[in-house]
Amino acid sequence: MAITDDLRKTLSDPTPLYFAAGTADLAIQQAKKVPGIVEQLRAEAPARIDAVRGIDPNAVQEKATARAKEAQETLQTKVNGFISTLDTDLKKIGETAQDFALRSVGVAAEYAVKARETYEKVAEHGEQTVKTWRGEAAEEIEELAIAVEPNPEPAEGTIVTPAEAKTEPAAAKKAPAKKAPAARKTTTTAKKSTPPAK
Repeated sequence: MAITDDLRKTLSDPTPLYFAAGTADLAIQQAKKVPGIVEQLRAEAPARIDAVRGIDPNAVQEKATARAKEAQETLQTKVNGFISTLDTDLKKIGETAQDFALRSVGVAAEYAVKARETYEKVAEHGEQTVKTWRGEAAEEIEELAIAVEPNPEPAEGTIVTPAEAKTEPAAAKKAPAKKAPAARKTTTTAKKSTPPAK
């Protein structure tokens, strides 16, 4: 029984649908920014191409070689220093590993919380988007309904105000009044409530 209840809750939860709608809406908003970025890149492209053409390939190669040698020397110095200062005490290494594992769990939990918050924010945005879409659709349907049926008649069981009754007397005459079976029950209850005569 618990499994079916969980399935019902999962399948009736609209949050994933709201998340999808929010994601789609955010993607559309970002896509609207693309033409501006393309125009900016198109305007900056000639200057960047000229800058690349003006660079001497030999100078670039010399700089790259110098940086590679410097990085190799720095790395070798740090590795040698690390190896020389490496503590062989296994207890200390074990504590460090345990501390690192606990930190990793804490970071993972923090990221999980942030992911959940982001998911909920996007879902809320999607819910607002869906409400906006529904509102716009409702307005369009309402306009169509007015165009198709300009003078709607009140349905049975609706209360007609005196102002409406004056403007539409024909509609009130067309709806036949039904006799309520409750009237008969009130008379029988009235008989029961009267005390017997002595």
